[in-house]
Amino acid sequence: MKILMASLISVSSLALAGPASAQDTDTKLTQNPADWVIPAGNYAGNRYSKLDQITNKNASKLQPVWTFSTGVLRGHEGGPLVVGDIMYVHTPFPNIVYALDLNNNGQILWKYEPKQNPDVIPVMCCDTVNRGLSYADGKIFLDQADTTLVALDAKTGKLLWSAVNGDPKIGETATMAPLPVKNEVLVGDSGGEFGVRCNVTAYDMNSGKRIWRAYSEGPDDEILFDPEKTTMLGKPVGKDSSLKTWKGDQWKQGGGCTWGWYSYDPELNLVYYGSGNPSTWNPKQRPGDNRWSMTIFARDADTGMAKWVYQMTPHDEWDYDGVNEMQLVDQKFDGKERKLLVHFDRNGFGYTLDRTNGDLLVAEKFDPAVNWATGINMDKNSPDYGRPIRVKKYSTEANGEDVNTQGVCPAALGSKDEQPSAYSPKTGLFYVPTNHVCMDYQPFRVTYTPGQPYVGAILSMYPPPGQTDMGNFIAWDATKGKIVWSDPERFSVWSGALATAGDVVFYGTLEGYLKAVDAKTGKELYKFKTPSGIIGNVMTYMHKGRQYVAVLSGVGGWAGIGLAAGLTDPHAGLGAVGGYAALSKYTSLGGALTVFALPQ
Repeated sequence: MKILMASLISVSSLALAGPASAQDTDTKLTQNPADWVIPAGNYAGNRYSKLDQITNKNASKLQPVWTFSTGVLRGHEGGPLVVGDIMYVHTPFPNIVYALDLNNNGQILWKYEPKQNPDVIPVMCCDTVNRGLSYADGKIFLDQADTTLVALDAKTGKLLWSAVNGDPKIGETATMAPLPVKNEVLVGDSGGEFGVRCNVTAYDMNSGKRIWRAYSEGPDDEILFDPEKTTMLGKPVGKDSSLKTWKGDQWKQGGGCTWGWYSYDPELNLVYYGSGNPSTWNPKQRPGDNRWSMTIFARDADTGMAKWVYQMTPHDEWDYDGVNEMQLVDQKFDGKERKLLVHFDRNGFGYTLDRTNGDLLVAEKFDPAVNWATGINMDKNSPDYGRPIRVKKYSTEANGEDVNTQGVCPAALGSKDEQPSAYSPKTGLFYVPTNHVCMDYQPFRVTYTPGQPYVGAILSMYPPPGQTDMGNFIAWDATKGKIVWSDPERFSVWSGALATAGDVVFYGTLEGYLKAVDAKTGKELYKFKTPSGIIGNVMTYMHKGRQYVAVLSGVGGWAGIGLAAGLTDPHAGLGAVGGYAALSKYTSLGGALTVFALPQ
């Protein structure tokens, strides 16, 4: 580890706004629109800012005002944090963290560069990305690629503690942004393509000691389920709810990874997140529903015990990970105020649930191309209530091993991947970056070997038949399950969205454009081409009375893995290389932060 201190600046003289406890962070810092202290802006995952200096009337006057090179190539996911007068920026592997002085044109205050074994790189699925940092209690939290969770002193960059969360030798890696909740820091793991049995773990914020761990599959005491009190769709899950849905000991290599976005409701004291695909990708090798992969979890923040769950894609046949963000909003539904959870799943369905009890309210397609299922069974009297109504033609299970099932929509990267949506309480709409991509999927038999790929499928990806656009940026009404407006994009929208009180919504494109659109109509207000493709998440902050918008650019991630890793085989990158081959005509590798503002 290296810490580089700026020689001309006294760090102690900087105003690092921050309360004395993580609980205060929840109640104060996340509500201060001048700062951006956790990846989603608030614990509800809304990616919404109350700042309104930039509006739909003046956004056309935006201009870049300063930039910063991270010095690292590969995919730059996540986004910067701002706490007081300091901005924190992170990179892909080797996961460098920079503290930049906003009072001195982004001068580097300190730099943390962990020493990690590069052997972790080959076991990182879909690029060497990291989705960001979090701040609480005077600390910056980073989940390194090698699964080491670290706490850094926010003023000096000094390493305060570290905790090893997994083992890359068996395929366990880390790409997610930690979430500080109360006195804990929550992290998950990656590795579903290596047969890892995944979990969520809570560490003590001050010491790094493990508080609890909840696996996605296994015995009740290890998944932290109460057979009588943990429910799905209003009914107790019963004893051994996971074990009964796997053949023999297959659950031990079950996947169900937890590398996505977490949300937290302080009033209910519940943490919400999703689990990913079961291992292997060949559905013939793992009969049963494979619980609790592809599942939304609501867990008690203090103990990890599951209050309710909902499995969206039982016995997944297409790699439709359920890890995307869980948006927590309070809205009227059928004339009654409800505490809602809104989730845009990789499987192409937008779900609206009551977050207090997991009651399923809405489940509709948010991309018209979705064809693997006709819908979700919403008949509460049916034994298949809540389950997708599959189309046999597109079933890789029904068609069998070594058969190439063609024309499945969406592709494995989903109608939406990890790139987070935003929500505006002013419009009541969700703003969703989407993929408009289909695939051919050929499963084959594979043997599990620790630390080796455990995929068992060959994929190719392409736009829906007769179409050329591979993405849309949409506005969604979650109470009705309807698209309000849709802006087509040449490539998948792999950037996280930002909604603001100025009725402006921001997002980035794989070609590298930062775009600003009208929140009510989707009309484009502004665009600027940054140095590389954008797969990062747009954020905003206020400094010395001026509102800024910032985004990382650096093409990569699953969609950009061909460019990021120099791959040319169209089936490489789990099928993405061929699907996004044209991207090389529009952008190239980079690693930069670009900050925008209105003219002074």
